Amino acid sequence: MNSIPASYQAIPSVDRVLGWPEFADLLRDYGRLPTTACLRDELAQLREALSRQAPLQGAAAGDRAGDRQALLDAVHARLQRLFAPRLLPVFNLSGTVLHTNLGRALLADEAADAMRLAALRPVNLEYDIARGRRGDRDELVEPLVERITGAPACTVVNNNAAAVLLVLNTLGLRKEGVISRGELIEIGGAFRIPDIMARAGVKLHEIGTTNRTHAADYERAIGPRCGLVMRTHTSNYVVQGFTASVATAELAQIAHRHGVPLFEDLGSGTLVDLSRWGLPKEPTVQESLRAGVDVVSFSGDKLLGGPQAGIIVGSRELIARIKKNPLKRALRVDKSTLAALEATLRLYLDPDRLAQRLPTLRLLSRPLPAICDAAQALAQALTAPLQGQFDVTLVDCHSMIGSGAQPVAQLPSAGVALQPLTKRGAGARLAALEAALRALPVPVIGRVADDALILDCRMLEAPHELCEQLAALRELLPKAKAP
Repeated sequence: MNSIPASYQAIPSVDRVLGWPEFADLLRDYGRLPTTACLRDELAQLREALSRQAPLQGAAAGDRAGDRQALLDAVHARLQRLFAPRLLPVFNLSGTVLHTNLGRALLADEAADAMRLAALRPVNLEYDIARGRRGDRDELVEPLVERITGAPACTVVNNNAAAVLLVLNTLGLRKEGVISRGELIEIGGAFRIPDIMARAGVKLHEIGTTNRTHAADYERAIGPRCGLVMRTHTSNYVVQGFTASVATAELAQIAHRHGVPLFEDLGSGTLVDLSRWGLPKEPTVQESLRAGVDVVSFSGDKLLGGPQAGIIVGSRELIARIKKNPLKRALRVDKSTLAALEATLRLYLDPDRLAQRLPTLRLLSRPLPAICDAAQALAQALTAPLQGQFDVTLVDCHSMIGSGAQPVAQLPSAGVALQPLTKRGAGARLAALEAALRALPVPVIGRVADDALILDCRMLEAPHELCEQLAALRELLPKAKAP
């Protein structure tokens, strides 16, 4: 025992610490098991530090071991980190409205309320109340989809990538899928149409060239081994110049003449003509169906403005085949998603008020004067904490729709440009500013362009919520060195 340093002797036992009155609050707030585990981890770190004679952050190991409050604070900090949520709200000032990395579409209040109700109560997910027997979960949204799109039937899976996989596997397994070379797209996460065709068991039969595909190309390609013709909406890039493609109605006639279905992946997908609100025109689901497309798939969480989902609409016979595919069960959505989707679809029954009630459309069509007012408020709040380090300037900028929709379309917007006062070390200071904004209680996400950090205010509908936390920014930034 004499060989044990005094600092080791100062480290109390776990049972002793748990009996301290000061730990009663931690035990009550966090529970005995996690509190005990964090205490063991802290004491183990103290012993390790003493064995290496290494100082810990803050107080030295020996000091912390003999200081009840220091030990209490260290364990409390561990518990806070353990119980802190990883999914956090942020301010999206990136300029991309449907930002994939920031959660894409914001749900309407009605959709959020529906999700909460479904999460807290038993619901008739697969129960037919009128008949008192098992039902089909797709029937929760099918009447709405039919009324809005005119489609005879629909089914829902967990995202549009899953929808594409399911349709291809159902209609084209061990057969050929005919598609234009110019539509062999790749979307985020290296999701490529040729790869997904292979996974679905469909043999790719590409036709035409990158920029030009003609009706004769389809006519020659469709043969006895063909299971389907596929069309993809190239929403995430644009080919301009010497181009040619076959109109959807003509392509549908070609496919039907040969007795094969036409499947169209609309990607982002929309149920309304966005040009009504001054936005770029996107092909609608209704237009595809009227043109003769047999099966259409699209996303629920992009332009539609609902939860993450993949919606498949089309003829009753083909949708019935798709629903019988064993993959359907693996890809189906849960009750909360269906609840949110149903509530979102109901908003489309009243298109005159859609832009006020659906956050995605409201933000995409937000008036420029309102965005300018938000930028002005943000600039005023940033001036004091950034004084002496950054120039704060109101700027005109452009927002993007995001999530693969209209990649070259730019929506007039306004924001705040934050630029280092000196060019020397400007890149490092911009990186430090980005990190400081992310370290705020509600992180702020902007974008760097033209040697400045741009905070696009299209998505900032309540600037006071952001401005009231900016006072902490000065303490989070590295101190500027005197020239």
